[in-house]
Amino acid sequence: MYLVPSRFFITSSSAVSEVSGLNAFDRALIKSGVGEQNLVAVSSVIPEGARLTDRAEMPMGAVTHCVLAQMRGTEGETISAGIAYAFRKDGRGGYVAEGHLHGSKDSLKEELRQKMSEMSRMRGLEFDQVFFAVEELRIPTNNYGCCVAALVFTDYREG
Repeated sequence: MYLVPSRFFITSSSAVSEVSGLNAFDRALIKSGVGEQNLVAVSSVIPEGARLTDRAEMPMGAVTHCVLAQMRGTEGETISAGIAYAFRKDGRGGYVAEGHLHGSKDSLKEELRQKMSEMSRMRGLEFDQVFFAVEELRIPTNNYGCCVAALVFTDYREG
């Protein structure tokens, strides 16, 4: 038996902390609605039939599969993190790319576009529209910062 995701949502946020990068990361997860879950990183495949839904309420401590992008930094830096996702034109699922960098969200969107293009080329297929969720943060003095973006799987079927 295999668990195959049937629904997902997209979320992103950024946050700062005067204490540490870890605390900025934690605050960004809380702001994005997944700060009470145990996140498990998965790679880049959206299964056939999976559909985008509104953010789901999940129990505290739930093991939660996601494609997660994160970028941490310190005072004075501009950081960005984001994801791009698209569905195959033939309707057989889709793919997700994640990225992060020291720099602007525009630079990251271009990098994500290139990653999605390469994913399409390597598989010999075409995508419908590519969607983005990208965060940018200019970290204030005496702070740490973090940007996060995620595609979060919520419901499963047997495959």
